[in-house]
Amino acid sequence: MKLNEALLQIRPVDRTKLETVQNRINQQAKPPGSLGRLEEFATRYIAIRNRDTIRKKAIFTFAGDHGIALEGVSAFPREVTPQMVYNFLKGGAAINALARHAGADLFVVDMGVDHDFAEHPGLIRNKIAPGTANFAVGPAMSREQAVAALEAGIGFAVRAAAQGFDLIGTGDMGIGNTTPSAAIAAVFTGLPVAQVTHRGTGINDATLQKKVQLIEQGLKLNAPDRLDPVDVLAKVGGFEIAGIAGLVLGCAAVGLPVVVDGFISTAGAMIASELHPQVCEYLFAAHQSVEVGHAAMMEQIGQRPILDLQMRLGEGTGAALAMTLIEASLCGYREIATFGQAEVSEGG
Repeated sequence: MKLNEALLQIRPVDRTKLETVQNRINQQAKPPGSLGRLEEFATRYIAIRNRDTIRKKAIFTFAGDHGIALEGVSAFPREVTPQMVYNFLKGGAAINALARHAGADLFVVDMGVDHDFAEHPGLIRNKIAPGTANFAVGPAMSREQAVAALEAGIGFAVRAAAQGFDLIGTGDMGIGNTTPSAAIAAVFTGLPVAQVTHRGTGINDATLQKKVQLIEQGLKLNAPDRLDPVDVLAKVGGFEIAGIAGLVLGCAAVGLPVVVDGFISTAGAMIASELHPQVCEYLFAAHQSVEVGHAAMMEQIGQRPILDLQMRLGEGTGAALAMTLIEASLCGYREIATFGQAEVSEGG
């Protein structure tokens, strides 16, 4: 599915369905609203998907390298990106453990890792290029590359819907990728770079200051157009961020709820939301990252995080955990009796 076609297919979530589901919840044998946001999760999921069960769940973890990493903005070397992809494929990473816990299938996508992977049943090879260019000295990618990466993500959503997946999660892997994510956050929130840029993998004060300066330099040099999200993505983004943005857009186009992980995934969701305002109706924000810019990004796209566990890993780990709460909310919807069924008197 092409980008423009996906944008044309996105529709608002049915308000009548939202009200119908909420009315059913209000009749259950408990004080109104007493399950808090679990009621919201059930209402939104059912209205989006038009079913009260989840047949299959999937997490897509997109991987890519970044030219800006060569400037030393991360505590880890660039070689860690392919090393972690191999760990995902072996089943030994945090996302593997938590995806298994959530009962979600994990798909690892090479969007732009600077390494040639052999075929592997757990790996989707969709390399746009072996890493982005250094956006401190020029655009991260061409507009054509940005669109190609977006359309790849859209395609994953279309295929997931056709294969019977009902709930999708996003994840990322890419050394240096909090730097383009902070750049994207600065563009769309309008906040100073220093207010949306943090320590990523755990950099020290001097490296953080350098990171801020490089982002400021890249934004001044490339002048991304706030009103053209594809231009922003191309000028200062990443291939894995583009894949996430496309996946989110695709989910909205085909009516799939999508659980967005942390800081990097939210940068992708922000690109998608700026491309179409109704994308936000299909999002579930997994958790509040400790990255300082994340709260402002959440506010910009109109989301409240499901969890706040002081996490900053990425990979899709927060999405896996949040999926379990969405599933719990549906158990409540299906299994809690109404006042009439339980023969319990309603409150006055």
